[in-house]
This record gives sequence, C-alpha cells and structure tokens, in this order.
Amino acid sequence: MLGAYCTVQLSAFSVQYDMSKLVYLVPLFPLIGFMLIGLLRKNLSKSLTGIIGCGTVLASFAVSLLIFFDVRKEGFETVIVNLFDFINVGSLKISFAFQVDQLSVLFSLIVTGVSFLIHVYSTSYMHDEENDHYGRYFSYMNLFVFSMLMLILGANYVIMFIGWEGVGLCSYLLIGYWFKNVEYDDAAKKAFIMNRIGDFGFLIALFWMVSKFGSVNFSEVFAKAPGTPVPVLTGITLLLFIGATGKSAQIPLYTWLPDAMAGPTPVSALIHAATMVTAGVYMIARSNIMYTLAPVAQTVVAIVGLATALLAATIALKQNDIKKVLAYSTVSQLGYMFLGLGVGAYTGAVFHVMTHAFFKALLFLGAGSVIHAMHEQDIRKMGGLKKFMPVTHITFLLACFAIAGIPPFSGFFSKDEILAAAYEKNVIYYAIGAFTALLTAFYMFRLYATAFLGKFRGTQEQEHHLHESPSAITLPLIALAILAVVGGFAGIPEVFAKDAHFLQHFLAPVFAGSEKIHKARAMGSSQEIMLMAVSVGVAIVGAAYSWRKFSKKPDLEEASGFGKLLANKWYVDELYDAIIVKPLNTLGKFLNNVIEKSIIDWVVNGIGKAVQYGGRQIRLLQSGQVGGYILLMVIGMVILFIVEIFIRK
Repeated sequence: MLGAYCTVQLSAFSVQYDMSKLVYLVPLFPLIGFMLIGLLRKNLSKSLTGIIGCGTVLASFAVSLLIFFDVRKEGFETVIVNLFDFINVGSLKISFAFQVDQLSVLFSLIVTGVSFLIHVYSTSYMHDEENDHYGRYFSYMNLFVFSMLMLILGANYVIMFIGWEGVGLCSYLLIGYWFKNVEYDDAAKKAFIMNRIGDFGFLIALFWMVSKFGSVNFSEVFAKAPGTPVPVLTGITLLLFIGATGKSAQIPLYTWLPDAMAGPTPVSALIHAATMVTAGVYMIARSNIMYTLAPVAQTVVAIVGLATALLAATIALKQNDIKKVLAYSTVSQLGYMFLGLGVGAYTGAVFHVMTHAFFKALLFLGAGSVIHAMHEQDIRKMGGLKKFMPVTHITFLLACFAIAGIPPFSGFFSKDEILAAAYEKNVIYYAIGAFTALLTAFYMFRLYATAFLGKFRGTQEQEHHLHESPSAITLPLIALAILAVVGGFAGIPEVFAKDAHFLQHFLAPVFAGSEKIHKARAMGSSQEIMLMAVSVGVAIVGAAYSWRKFSKKPDLEEASGFGKLLANKWYVDELYDAIIVKPLNTLGKFLNNVIEKSIIDWVVNGIGKAVQYGGRQIRLLQSGQVGGYILLMVIGMVILFIVEIFIRK
C-alpha cells in the first residue's frame, strides 16, 4: 500500500511540474559533486565527502525516477530540452540539448541507481585511504557518472561523443587510481589508448553524418536514414561499431577490460556493470534504424558479438583471479548483448543491459567484500568462506544463478530473449549462444564453489581475521541481490502471459521504425518453450557439474595443455605485442635513430652551421679600411656594367 501511495504521489508531482523539462538536473548533480569534492577534498572530512558523493548521485536517481513517471504517461512524446547553441557554422547547427524518451530514461535509472549503490559501498571499501586520495576517488566517480549521463541523455551524436570521451578519461583516472604502481599505470594507459582507437571510428562517422545528413541530431538523422543509399549507411554504422568495440570491449579491442581490474573493486563494478561498457550497446540501440537499414553491418555486429561471447567464456574457464573471472564474464555478456543487437532484438539487448547491471555489480561488489576480508584475489587460496561471510555468500550465489540464466532469476529472461531471436535469425547463432551459456554456468559455479565451499585454504592469520563486511558493504549487496532476483520480471515472455513484457511495450516507440522494417518470424509457443528448456537445461547441467566437481576437489594445480592456452588468454596479448607493439617500437627507434638524428638533425644543424659560417665570412668585409670599401665599390660597378652590357641584351 505504501509503495502504491508513493507511486501515485510521485506521478502527481511529475505531472504538476513536468519533470522532463528538468532533465538537465540529472547530469548536473554529479557535476556539482565532482567540483565540490575535487576543489575542497583537502578540507572535507571523509564522512562529508561520502555524503556529497553519494547524495548527488541519489539526487540524480530521484530526478530520473520522476522523469520516468512522466515518460510512462499515455501519449508521451519525446522531449528535447535545448540549453544553448553549441556549434553554429553555416547551415550546421548543433545544440547542447538533452533528449528524454523511453530509452534514455531507462538507462538513466540504471546508471544512477546502480552507481548510487556502488558509491555507498565505496564509503566503506575505500575508508582506509588518505583523506586527500579519498576525495580524489569520489570526485572521479562523480565525474564518471556525469560523463555517462551526458552520453545517454544527449540529443545528438556530438553530445553523446562528449560523454563518450568523458567516460574514457574517467576510466583512465580510476583504473590508474593507485598511480604509484607502474603496472596499474600501464593498465590505465592501455585502456585509454585502445579506446582512442575505437573513438577514431566514431569520429569519422560523425563527420560522414555531417556531410551526408547536414546534421547530427538524432531526430533529423533517423528521419533521413530511410532515403540514404545502403552503402553509405553501412559505412557509417560500421564506423560507429568500431567505436562500440572499444568502449564495450568486443573483438579485437577487448583486451583492455580484464586489465582494468587494476583499479579499486568498486571502480570495476562501475565500469563493468552500469556505465562505460554499456555505452556501445546504448549507441547501437539508439541508432537502431540505421543498423536495421544496413543488414551487412547488422550481421557484422552479430558475428563479432557471438565470437566475443564464446572467446571470453573459454578464457574465463581457467582464470584464478576472482576479478579476472568476472572481467572475462563481462566481456562474454557484452557479446550476448551485441548478438541481440545484431539479430534485431534491440529490446532484448537493452533488457540484458539492465539485468547484467544488477547481477554483475553484485558479483563485483561481492568479490570486493571477499577481498576486503582476505586481502587476497586468488580463489585457490580461499574456500569455505560460506560460514565466515553468510551475507556475501548468499548474495553472490544469487548473482551466480542470475548470470547462469537459471529461472526465475533475472538473467534467464533477458538471455532467453536474445537466444530466441538468434534462433529465428540463424540456428548456428543459437547453438553457439547456448554452448556459451553452458560455459558461463560452468565457470561461474567453479568460481563460487572454489571460493565459498569446501575447506578454507588460506593462512591461519587470514582465517583468524575473516569476518562479514560492514553494513555499508552488505546493504548494497542485499539491494542488488533483490534486483538480480526480481529484475527479470520486467520482461516476462509473451508465451507465459500476454502483454506481460513491460520493457517491450515501454521501449516500443524507440524501436518502432526498426520493427516495421525488420519483422521477426512468428514463433510458436511450443517452439519457444522448447528453446527455453534447452537453454535452462544446459545452464543447470553446467552449474550442477561445476558445483559437484569443484566443491569437493578445487582446481588448484597450474593449468597444462589446452588449459594453459586458456589460462594465458589464447595468447592474444602476446600476439598483439608481436604484430603491433614491437613493430611500432622498432619503427619508432628507426625514425628516431635514422630519420630524426641522421637526416632531420643533420639538415637542421647544417643550416645553422651554414648561417654561422656565412656570418663569420661576411663579417670580414666590414674591415673599416676605406681602400677596401672603394675596391668593393669598383667591383660592384664592374659587375653592374657586365650585367647591363652582356646579360640583359
């Protein structure tokens, strides 16, 4: 009753004040938090820093919630809030504007809601940091949330690109938070550089859109897209996808994401769950009409996503660092999302973004709780944590059920929707996707069983200090666990109840154009139930086998044979190092030692020496002797006569 009353009151408030027009407040609050904490961090206490950091994100969530009630009203139409003219050159006019529609408000709720819980968690997890560094951490976190909100709320691709670059910068700052560690600095630089590679594709697509459409506003670009030649749309969408492969860690630009584990665990949760890695998914979902009109690009998205999902899942099988397992799990789940986008299941992809935000944030924060208690990340040195950390154990287990796709947990509903759409598009897509689901269940329950079941394998000192984490850590875990359990009910398949898929109806206006062009084949109820049974069956088999195997006999030995290949991540980093990094270093040394020093320096220094030598010789002409000057005058006159008489004729 209380919840219904609050909903009615909030709805009435949003109607009265038309909260959609106040959308600029959503990114403004975290920006204010960043500026306050960043400028005053040396003078603020940790408690006040935490209040400002968490409070500003909570305020953004509250405004997003009020806007959500506006958007849910019947007959709602997209609202564009123009703040000022940003670029005005000739016929090109780009406004600093925000767009309020079903897609932007849903992502806004996900980003602000999950980010708030991560901020609360951080107040305890980072409490041992020095006051100055504690403030620096929260200022970066607020800036990260601000940048992500700019990305998802922008009404055109330029504002999106500003947020796009902002999250890239913040990822560099947060991954390298412990900047005195050289390895962490290298990981931060790797993330920054690999994202710049993808961003270059996005930037070219921007210029192409300006040239072809004369605008970068979503409304104008999407309106002109149906009349645009397919090759042009294919080129633009493939370039945008290159940008997405960087931000959302798809082949070949995925290797930065596992290394991003160098940052604090809450940072890993923020990057991997609700913000940066979902940027590429959002961008393609927002551009859905262009991708639907460019089937080649859509196929590329599906194939790359599927390949990424499978590759990352195989690597996760043999990782022993608790955060590395979750990192490759993120890469794999992102691959699922891109598979959904590639087969036209835009709602399913966005649905999986939402459920993934819940259970992946929960998994990372649960891993952080374990690390906080043990100061250890190697799961081979854990075991038996179930009895020492009951809240962390239960919430982590629920997240494992969700990511494995076991009903009725959230991951089942979103993953099933993507697999069903993949089956309609191509049976091979479905087969590989289902096999990847099997691997997901296997490696996640390998992680769970090795860390939480069996006997404790750490030191006596670690065992003596084992305890459940403080409430600032466990309360966000509980909240996320509830969302991971019930979040899937926002997308109940139509086969179970007609018109029960809330997200499908809610997002219908955003994807309406694509739905008209790309109409999926009707699937019978029995066929859909059969596909569900297969996906659930493989998940249960993988989870049960892994639970039984690793709870009794953990995988403690160093990997060998094919397992060593997986443990070393298919040697992709080494391959990149051999074919890209080392040749570039060799080229750089050649340019420095040969071109720079032997040619460019020689030319520059030679010119300088010639000028100096000429100056010294000409100086001798100024001897001060009158006879010498008269001789030069005579010689000059003779030369003039010769030129006049012989040469000019």
